Amino acid sequence: MIVRWGLDELPSVLGEAGIERPFLIANERWSSLDLPQVARWTEVPSHRVEMAEGADGILAVGGGSAIDTGKYASAQSGLPLVSIPTTYSGAEWTVFYGIRSPDRRMQGGGGGAQPVGIVYDVGLTLDLPRDVTAGTALNALAHCAEALYVKGRSPEGDAQAWLGTQLIVDALPRVLANGDGREELLRGAMHAGHALGLAGLGLAHAMAQAVGGAYGLPHGAMNALCLPPALEYNRAFVPAEFPVEQARELAVLGGFGRLRDFGVPEGDLPALGEAASRRGGNQANPRVATPDEITGLYRNIY
Repeated sequence: MIVRWGLDELPSVLGEAGIERPFLIANERWSSLDLPQVARWTEVPSHRVEMAEGADGILAVGGGSAIDTGKYASAQSGLPLVSIPTTYSGAEWTVFYGIRSPDRRMQGGGGGAQPVGIVYDVGLTLDLPRDVTAGTALNALAHCAEALYVKGRSPEGDAQAWLGTQLIVDALPRVLANGDGREELLRGAMHAGHALGLAGLGLAHAMAQAVGGAYGLPHGAMNALCLPPALEYNRAFVPAEFPVEQARELAVLGGFGRLRDFGVPEGDLPALGEAASRRGGNQANPRVATPDEITGLYRNIY
């Protein structure tokens, strides 16, 4: 993966990737950026992308939804993808994606994307709302945690996960308090995303994906809620040094309360438990959870 810092590095990254005519995927929020493009797709999230003729690569700018849309386009077209993340999602490091309709309902997903480059620029994160900052940062922390115990873990993934963990838990409280530490937080998310790409997902993400996809809820917020119970469920496998209590405290600091606060019907919890149990994250968990066990974890945060 080609990784650079600063938007002024984008031309060199595209050049190294062999992309001269990128198809840009970015919503209207980023229309003020001077970005190379042969055409532009602004519907984000989207479960349909109409590729432009003549494009030789894809440039995705935004949070996880934009980058997942870019990965979907990459997988469908076979073209290489360069991402410019504007949140702390980590999606830029993986070949897998989930696609949502514009109302954020999950429509499916898959693999086969061809990510080749990433450009990080902390300036693009400075005006992130508090809930998006906290939610996507806690999503990144979940990437770190799960990389340390899922079935796909490795020494290289562990190293990235510990680097990300330290930066995130140190920087996020300061960012939420006064905005200080955004570059550290973005660097932590970079390491977390790298760990995700090396190791994969676990139970917390399976739970977050199931409930978020069913109701069009923010993926970061759902991870903030689902990480603490998943860590408790995996207690025997979570390294003793991992800051479990801080993960809980950061979720509260970020303003995330209970599932009921997001309008999730209590009667739907068993169906959500069944859906989460079938997801890849649960299957990769060191202790595969049953639908009833996951339903119980949902009840703990309801």
